[in-house]
Amino acid sequence: MIEKLIVLEDVDPVVFYGVNNANMQLIKALYPKLRLVARGNVIKVLGDEEEMCSFEENILKLEKYCVEYNALTEEAILDIMRGNTPQGGKHNGVIVFSVTGKPIAPRSANQQKLVEAFQKHDMLFAIGPAGSGKTYTAIALAVRALKNKEIKKIILSRPAVEAGEKLGFLPGDMKEKIDPYLQPLYDALQDMIPSAKLQEYMDLNIIQIAPLAFMRGRTLNDAVVILDEAQNTTAAQIKMFLTRMGMNTKMIVTGDVTQIDLPASQTSGLIQAMRILKDVSGIAFVELTKKDIVRHKLVTQIVEAYDRFEKERKAEREEKQKGEKNHIKQDSHDTRPGRDSVETGVRIEPLL
Repeated sequence: MIEKLIVLEDVDPVVFYGVNNANMQLIKALYPKLRLVARGNVIKVLGDEEEMCSFEENILKLEKYCVEYNALTEEAILDIMRGNTPQGGKHNGVIVFSVTGKPIAPRSANQQKLVEAFQKHDMLFAIGPAGSGKTYTAIALAVRALKNKEIKKIILSRPAVEAGEKLGFLPGDMKEKIDPYLQPLYDALQDMIPSAKLQEYMDLNIIQIAPLAFMRGRTLNDAVVILDEAQNTTAAQIKMFLTRMGMNTKMIVTGDVTQIDLPASQTSGLIQAMRILKDVSGIAFVELTKKDIVRHKLVTQIVEAYDRFEKERKAEREEKQKGEKNHIKQDSHDTRPGRDSVETGVRIEPLL
């Protein structure tokens, strides 16, 4: 009889063992010749060496399944232990599974383009309106790469810009001051990674969430790096961010050019970067539209209403500018007696 310790490195033990250790009890029943003791993320096994080898092989398969689907059901355990493919284990097009086991997949043609562009390019710009899924899809792609061990860390960043209001002094330490700006990124991660595992990843700096200002001076290797709300970066900030790219790193830049919160005197770094980098090989640009919006149906109607309003305002401005130009043109050619010539400044008097 020998003893061995099996460490569950990538899975949340609470999910793996099941409610009231139901999964572990089923596994014990399937291996009556082995004595199993589970503590935290370590399973202690005592028994016959041949039986133990089979057990270890199947436990690793169960762990892999649990990491991918964020769930471990009785049916999946029985299928894997019997050497079968778990029912429902094949889902075409799924990026990752949520903590409830729900598949997260592209929900529109442009989201699918985003997924394909991520596979083919190391740098990707995803531009689209609110609710089009650009940030959520980007984070799902990063989580999948981490789970597949293609990278060693995920780095998420946002510029700390207030949306049209001054929040003033925020209490707490540095993390507590910047967390309100980064909450949407936490929300997406919490959908895809069990809370205990997410906290572990953050404690170990495997997943890092930081404001854009903290990126200066870093070289980011073996990572997926996402810059969200990039429309609120300045030209200098986005250039600094893009040049942090290291070896085996992919970058995704997301933004909505219709929701810029910078002062009117500043140019959006995202708009400038898109213009400068449009012909650079290896960089992909995916534009999402209001047809890709996956929030409440009212969001689509709101975006459309604002689009119509902006078009009307633009038309009014152009008409006004056209009228002013015509007026100036008429004045410059007015040579009636008693008026000044615009071009020469000479007053033209009537002949007596």
